[in-house]
This record gives sequence, C-alpha cells and structure tokens, in this order.
Amino acid sequence: MINELKNLFLAGIGSAAYTYEKAVKLIEEMVEKGKITVDEGKQLSEELKKTVIAKKEDIKPINKNDLLSILKDMNLASKEDISSINERLIALENKIKEMTKA
Repeated sequence: MINELKNLFLAGIGSAAYTYEKAVKLIEEMVEKGKITVDEGKQLSEELKKTVIAKKEDIKPINKNDLLSILKDMNLASKEDISSINERLIALENKIKEMTKA
C-alpha cells in the first residue's frame, strides 16, 4: 500500500515537471513564431516559475496521521474487514457443504 502511494506521489511530481517543461516549450514556440515578443515570453516564463515555486511552498510533508486519514476517507477495506468477510465466506461454504450432504 505504501509503495502504491509513493508511486502515485512520484507520478504527480513527474506530471507537474512534464507540464512545466511543456509550458516552457510552448512559450518558446510562440516567441519563435512571432505570436509574442521575447520580452513577453520572458515575462510569461517568470510568472510560470513564480507560480511553480508558490505551489511548491504550499505543499507540506505528509505525516502518518494524514496518511491514515486519507486512507480512511478512501473507504478502503481494512485487514480486519477482509478477515471478517473471509470468516463469513468460510461459514457460508461450510453451510452449503452440509446442505448438499443431506
């Protein structure tokens, strides 16, 4: 479970980095095509950097309690839930076996 969350987090970071790179390339292409001036391109790039830095500062590290709260909100089955379901399933299978013997 932790590995899945770690991979999800890393995918989010990778996605953000990819989006930033694409935005920078788009600005460069617009400058090359003359749709915006070099100064406007620099200004857009600076605004993009400031936005990325501001968003980065808003992100706080996640602690164990936060993670548990997120998992609880996701309404995932716990080990106890699965164990309880497994016990009920075994009991039902035993009842079916008894009924088919009679």
